[in-house]
Parts: sequence; structure tokens; C-alpha cells
Amino acid sequence: MAGEERNIKLKIENVKKIYNSRNGEMIALNGVNLNIAENEFICVVGPSGCGKSTLLNIIAGLLEPTSGNVYCDGKKVVGTGTERGVVFQQYALFPWMTVKKNVMFGLNLQGIKGEEAEERAMKYIKMVQLEDFLNHYPKELSGGMKQRVAIARAYAVNPSVLLMDEPFGALDAQTRTQLQSELLETWEKEQKTCFFITHDVDEAIILAQKVIIMSARPGRIKEIVDINIPYPRTQETKMSPEFLDLKNHIWGQVYHEYLEVRK
Repeated sequence: MAGEERNIKLKIENVKKIYNSRNGEMIALNGVNLNIAENEFICVVGPSGCGKSTLLNIIAGLLEPTSGNVYCDGKKVVGTGTERGVVFQQYALFPWMTVKKNVMFGLNLQGIKGEEAEERAMKYIKMVQLEDFLNHYPKELSGGMKQRVAIARAYAVNPSVLLMDEPFGALDAQTRTQLQSELLETWEKEQKTCFFITHDVDEAIILAQKVIIMSARPGRIKEIVDINIPYPRTQETKMSPEFLDLKNHIWGQVYHEYLEVRK
């Protein structure tokens, strides 16, 4: 079903973000407009410094736009909210908490405690296949395991929107591929709206229904590319002519913007 036919989950309306620095004003985003449908998986690519993370942080309510607005379910985003879960590249786990306590943390903040919190935490710990590591601390986990904990924690509070800022960027290729597959399986089961930032064009095409290409600073949406490759997608998908055509097109657009940055 086309995104236009579904309910709009996120509406980004003429968002502009200006940072003030010692060297004067720096325009990070300049008039970003985007509608994201309910349960849609969006990936965002673009050169470093194009405002991808700034846009995600504005959607999350961690940053305020200089002008423009973001709406979630028709309500203006003002600050953070439990309907929007965030997963960062750096795992952001509490080192003094076990896996189970980390996943339960957001639930406790919501006032969900005791048996109910444990049951919900366990559901998502099992989903990310860490039930054998309940009482381990982050320092005892691999990078992939830590990111699984972060994903489980984000899902546990039952957000309808999942915001992910290069969550697999620091992982080795094998772990990254495995977590991509797990994320897609979970997305299809849980039906979340996903906004996923990546520098990896292959990753964007494997995951997304649409890939948003950002221009060089000041960040704007240069192009929206529909990924009409059916799910489930596997590593074999990367060998298909459709995948390779999309990869060449998207990478060519991103590289053009990279060259603009270097001018």
C-alpha cells in the first residue's frame, strides 16, 4: 500500500535549524518537509554534516527547530515522549545495571513496575535472543549484544515510532548483517514506524521502503527513492539487478553531495 494511502504518522513541516557558533550562524537544516506513514520504514542517507542526526533529534524532541514543526499523530512535538523510542550508535546503556535492569529502566519511568515490568522486559529480551545474559553487565557483552539490549529497551516501552541513528555503524560486518535481519523481522511483527539513519547505502536499501537522500549542508531533502524490492530481503537480494540499480543511483547522488561539501 502506498504511503500516501496510509495514515500519516510523522509530519515534518518546513523545519529549519540554525546553530550559533564563534564563526557565526551555521544552517544545519533548511526547509525540510516530509510525511512518513504509519508503520513505514524510512532510511536517511547523505554526506557527513548534512543534518541527518539533527533532524532525528528534532523528531525525538531532544532539539527544538529554529522554525517549522514536527507532528506525531497530528500533535506537535514538544520535548520527548514515550511514543518515540530512540536508539543511538553508542549504546547508551547504564553500566551499573544488568541487561534486565537496563531493559526495565524505561518501563519503571512510566510507572510500570514489578511483575508486569519483568514480563514485558523478558518479552523483548527474548526477542533479541539475550535471555541467557539477563544478569550480565554491559562490560561483559559484545558490541552486538549491547545494541540488542538498546533495541530491546526501546521496544519495551512500546513506542509507535522508532528513531535509530546509525545503530549498527560501530559493528563488524557479520554482526551488522545479523542485526539488520533481526530488525526487519521485529519490524514486520511489531509494526512500528521506523526512521533510520545510515551511511551505508546497502543497509538503507536492504531495510527501507523509502530512502531519503539529504543534500549537503544546509540539509534539505534532495530526493525520495522508493525501494520496490519485496520483503523478506536477504543478503542474496544484494546480487539482484534491481538492488544494484538502486545502489548505483543512490550512491551517485550521495557522492555528488559529498563533492559539494569538499568544494
